[in-house]
Amino acid sequence: MAPPPPSPGNNQQPVIIIKRKRKRHHDAHHGGAWKVAYADFVTAMMAFFLLLWLLNVTTSQQRKGIADYFSPASVSRETSGSGGVLGGLTITVPGAMISPGSPMNMTQPTASRAGESEKEPNQISEEQYDAAGMSTAQIEDKALREEMAKREQKQFDEAEKTLRKAIEGVPELSQLADSLMIEQTPEGLRIQIVDQANYSMFPLGSAQMYPPTRQLLGLVAQAVGRLPNKLSISGHTDGTRFARGDIYGNWELSTDRANSSRRALIAGGIDETRIATVVGRADRDHLLPTDPQSPRNRRISIILLRDIKPLPKR
Repeated sequence: MAPPPPSPGNNQQPVIIIKRKRKRHHDAHHGGAWKVAYADFVTAMMAFFLLLWLLNVTTSQQRKGIADYFSPASVSRETSGSGGVLGGLTITVPGAMISPGSPMNMTQPTASRAGESEKEPNQISEEQYDAAGMSTAQIEDKALREEMAKREQKQFDEAEKTLRKAIEGVPELSQLADSLMIEQTPEGLRIQIVDQANYSMFPLGSAQMYPPTRQLLGLVAQAVGRLPNKLSISGHTDGTRFARGDIYGNWELSTDRANSSRRALIAGGIDETRIATVVGRADRDHLLPTDPQSPRNRRISIILLRDIKPLPKR
């Protein structure tokens, strides 16, 4: 059907409208470039923390094995564990590997070489058993404590030799050689000065010591004065009771004698801050329990306390 003819009085041309759509450009943050950068950052941080972990849990020998593995000149082509990164070693503590969810598995060792002792089947060494439940820090702490305990024991031995030699060099103290008892105990180096049948450190019932006793305590102070260990002093009496024990008895006497010994040690050069305890034991800790009246029960005990307690023996 033909379009209608234009009206005679309308000479205007039809209006053509062109609609253009503006293309919007997305901002840069809507793209994916930042994701790549973030992934690289996370990867680098993982590698950094992995490096820190390896430096913390590996020994110098294991780190050398890792470095040699990544060196082009020493890359191994072996397929066994000995040709790997650690050369057959493990990052964890040597010994039996224990899984938290499974019981301990003790494997039977292979045949030993000639001249080597063969272990019994299903048996691991005590060192491996100990190391299995201990971390590297615990093993290092144990080794450090053992070394410090050995060094302290050596100092105690030297102090004992010095004291005995000092007494031998004083002729007027030769009668006290049998009164001096030195022994090593788990608590420390114990030095005891005991009474004899023909010699006493103090007058009967008194805490005022005789001059030789004061001189002997001065030698003790010189022998242990260079060591930093603290001292424990205790006084002991025999089983003889005082006539008026309700006013002044063995408890008071033993305490006063221990305190008098403390003053003598300080006068001999011992720092007052090193005195840990001063106690009176009365007649409750006899040297000769079967003979409560023995004069050897009357004594002064001085213990050079250990700073490092010895590890218990298995």
